[in-house]
Parts: sequence; C-alpha cells; structure tokens
Amino acid sequence: MPIATINPASGETLRTFEALSSAEIERRIARAAETYESFRRTPLRERLACLQRAAELLEAQKEELGRLMTLEMGKPLKAAMEEAAKCAWACRYYVENGERFLQDRVVQTSATRSFVRYQPVGPVLAIMPWNFPFWQVFRFAAPALTAGNVGLLKHASNVPQCALAIENIFLEAGFPPGAFQTLLIGSDQVEQVIQDPRVRAVTLTGSTPAGSAVAAQAGKLIKKTVLELGGSDPFIVMPSADLDKAVTTAVKARVINNGQSCIAAKRFIVHEQIYPEFERRFVEGMQALRVGDPADLNIDLGPVATQSILADLERQVQTSVEQGARLLLGGGRLDRPGFYFSPTVLADIPRGSPAYQEEVFGPVAMLHRVRDIDEAIHLANDTPFGLGAAAWTRDPGEQERFINEIQAGMVFINAMVASDPRLPFGGVKESGYGRELTELGMYEFMNIKTIWIQEDGEARQTGTE
Repeated sequence: MPIATINPASGETLRTFEALSSAEIERRIARAAETYESFRRTPLRERLACLQRAAELLEAQKEELGRLMTLEMGKPLKAAMEEAAKCAWACRYYVENGERFLQDRVVQTSATRSFVRYQPVGPVLAIMPWNFPFWQVFRFAAPALTAGNVGLLKHASNVPQCALAIENIFLEAGFPPGAFQTLLIGSDQVEQVIQDPRVRAVTLTGSTPAGSAVAAQAGKLIKKTVLELGGSDPFIVMPSADLDKAVTTAVKARVINNGQSCIAAKRFIVHEQIYPEFERRFVEGMQALRVGDPADLNIDLGPVATQSILADLERQVQTSVEQGARLLLGGGRLDRPGFYFSPTVLADIPRGSPAYQEEVFGPVAMLHRVRDIDEAIHLANDTPFGLGAAAWTRDPGEQERFINEIQAGMVFINAMVASDPRLPFGGVKESGYGRELTELGMYEFMNIKTIWIQEDGEARQTGTE
C-alpha cells in the first residue's frame, strides 16, 4: 500500500510520500535511544509541562487537525474536531495523575523498607491504525512520555499527514526531537524496527492477523507487546430496557466513525418480545441518516476510508445474503464519487456467513432475535473476538449476569461502549491482550521493580522462590 493521502470523499490521490530508507530508519532509532538516556532522567514536572502544552496545542488547533483527519480518512468533521479535543483530555489526565501513578508504592514486609518503583523501559514502537488517527496515538503516547519512555510511530499508510502533524505537536510542545518520531515506512519495513535491540517493546492497534505477525516477531526477541485488535461487539436489548434510548443509541453506536470502530456495536441481539418494534425503529433510524461530504458539519455518515474496505463490505453483505441473510436496508455502495457504502441492515444471519463470523468494518448492522438471556449471552460469546459489549436492561439480576458472563474486556450497561482515559481499555480472545489508558496502560511499558532494603542486624526474610 503506498504512503499517500487519498481523499475518501472523492477517491483522489492528493499527496504521496517516499518510505524512509533503511539507513534513515537506523538514524532515527539511534536518535530515539540517545534521547531516551537523557529523557528518562528529565524531572517529571518538566515532562508533564510539555504534555500540558501539547494539550493546549491540540485544543487550539482542533479545527485544523480535524480537517486533516477528514481529508485523509473521511471522518465527519465534527467528530474529527472532537477527537482532537479528546486527545487533549488524555494529555491532561496524565498531567493531573502522572505523579501519583509513578510514585513508589510502599509495601509492609519484614524488611527495613520495601517498595515498588516504576521505571521506563526505553524506545517503544507504536503501530497505529487510520480509523482514529490522533486518538489511537495519543492514548499510547501520553502515558508513555509521562513515564519517561520515547516513542517511534509507524502509522497507517493512508494517514501520513496526520502522523507528521502528531510529531510536530510534540516538538512544538517542547519535547526533545527524539522523544517522539514518526516513521513513514511500509509494513514490510516494520520487522527491521522490531528486530533492533534498542527498541524495547511494541504496541499495535489493528487487525488480528497484523497483531499475530507482530507478536510473533517480538516474541522471538522476548519483547513486550500490547495488542488491541478487532471486535464484533454485541449490543443486547432485553424487555425491561428503555427502548427509545436503546434504539437511538444503537444507531449511533453502529455508525460512529462511519462504522469503522473496533468498539462500534455490530451485532444487535434483541429479545423476541421486543424484537419487531426494535427492528422497525432501528431500520427507520438507519434510513434517516444523512450521508454526504464528511467536511459538511450537517451530515451523519461519510465514506469509508479506502477502496479495499468498500470492496470488503460488498463481499461480506452480498455473500451473507446469498447464504440466507435477510436484507432490510441498503446493501451496496452508493452511486457517487468516493468510497460511500449505504447504511445497511441485515437480519436472520446464518451461522458461518461473513456477517456472522467476521468483523464488518463499515455502516452495516446485523440483527439477531433471541428467546431469553441464556441465548443472548451464548450468541454474544459466539465469536472469536472479545473487545467490548453493551447490554440494555433495568433488571439488576440480568445486569449482573451480563457483567460476569460476557467474554469481553469491557461491558457497558445501558450505554454504548466508549474509551475513557479514566478506565482501562482492551480485550480478550482474538481482540488482543494488555490494556491502554489509566495507570495500567502506563505500567504496560514500565519496569515494575521490586525493592527490598534490609539493614544490618535485622532478621532476614524467609521462604522459597
């Protein structure tokens, strides 16, 4: 895939970039390693001051940055500006909490003193996707830089200008040039970076096959990885739910980011008692969406990001219908320039069809009718993925069962799944491992060092390894 800005609203290639040479990759890794040796010793207050300035820049430039996101990957402009503001929120979260997260944790033992100290590990490679081109990066970078690590960003090849803009924000904020560098490289050059001994860890947000490949490369070298991969999130609606709110939220949860979010609701699992009414209202809501130029603040849905995604959606929907799925709305690309797919709703989806077992990345919703909570939970878990899940019910017993029995890293009750700096983010099964955000996301790339200090004359600890 070329490193290029291709406007999804028109299909026009606006700008192309040459991939870095192997020599230039080596030079930037060397700069990262050299910078790390001084940056990790920089007083925390100085690192946090830079992060605070980054937050201010993000807010001051949110319209400009939003237009860049919209241009490169088709995100509706309003949502793109909100994404820039959310990045500022993440920066401020670590400014406000970084000192507390990094302070020694005292543990009472038989030692004179014992505690846990949190120290950075070194340069971390971040392999990031195009769908949230700023947020995905900042939710890694803010805690990593707070901790004293340095970052190397391999961004998706279709958002190169976003990648360069992120590096520039950190430079403008006062971070040293080697603290966060963008590497404009192809996927075939990633292994060179992973294999370099100065790169100590890797984080990837992307597809399950990409995560598997990167984890295998890093694992051979005993390097830590954090993987946030695909999702096929269930959205369960039970009879006691507030149906008005459930339907309104369901439509929003399916088409957020033009339907291209790992945590977007994709499978709508509805109790048979309320299914007919839910189906009618949901189809009406999807049909009412305003599709158009993502730069228009009045639209609800823009194009998908690439031609290949458009082709995948066509294949998944057409094959599923051929195998017995019922098409309630849409079903194909729109007859206009750009990468537009019509809001689509499928029902009666046969097991084994693409719409049942694959992640569908676009404005396509799958409706399922179930008899009871047992069938709802079984269907929710009948997927290789386990990222997020939403369940709508006023019944406390049902809420507790969904919380305990749904196999996912995140379960939201009577709300849509969303990322929040105050809550850990990540999944289970083929949706990956490790966590981002909160202190847990920071600790993923830290040496959690045990310290035991025994003064002379005091008793020694006993026990075995």
